[in-house]
Order: sequence, then structure tokens, then C-alpha cells
Amino acid sequence: QVQLVESGGGLVQAGGSLRLSCAASGRTFSTYGMGWFRQAPGKEREFVAAINWSGGRTAYADSVKGRFTISRDNAKNTVYLQMNSLKPEDTAVYYCAARRDIFSNKNYNEQSKYNKWGQGTQVTVSS
Repeated sequence: QVQLVESGGGLVQAGGSLRLSCAASGRTFSTYGMGWFRQAPGKEREFVAAINWSGGRTAYADSVKGRFTISRDNAKNTVYLQMNSLKPEDTAVYYCAARRDIFSNKNYNEQSKYNKWGQGTQVTVSS
């Protein structure tokens, strides 16, 4: 079993950077693909980024491509989301999630396909 805990959220000015971390418990972390999702107030939760078990393949939402980078360190059981050039519209609660076979088809951006979730961390970007 894998349990996930996010950290690193906070308040930042537009144009600034934050790095989110998602620490996983359990010995099977390296077998899971990982995703980041976010939910802004009054909006549906949306896909942000995904990474496969080895870190060799990633995918991003168009809205964050070129600004955000997902990575992982399996020795530390941690996945990261480096967020640069932040915009007020990036304000949301950010969640990490885990699933197997993340890129076996094209549904890596579907939250229903992820079966393990963290509690979320708030990111607020001021203008």
C-alpha cells in the first residue's frame, strides 16, 4: 500500500516559484506512476502533470507546459512538482496521486484512473 503526503505549498507572488513534494510510504512506490492534479475554488479538479515509474516519461497539461516540471526520486519515495513563472490562475489545492500502468493508454490525465491520493496542499499566487 502507498500513502501520500504533499508539502511545499504556500503564498507566492506572480512570477515566482514553488516546489511541491509528495512523500510516499510503502515499499512499492517505484512501481507506481504519479500524477499531480489541482482544484481551484468553484472549479473541477484538473490534471496538471504525470510521470511514469522510472521518471523516463512525463506529460503536462497545456496550461502548465514550459513552466512546471514533474520529477521523482525513487530512493527518497518522493515526487516533485517544480512550478516556475506562477500566475494567479495557478491558485488551487494541489494533489498528488498514484496509479499503475500510467502510460499504458491515453488516460493518464483522468483522475478516476488514480486509486491513491494525498490530502492536498494549498498554493496561492498573488497578483
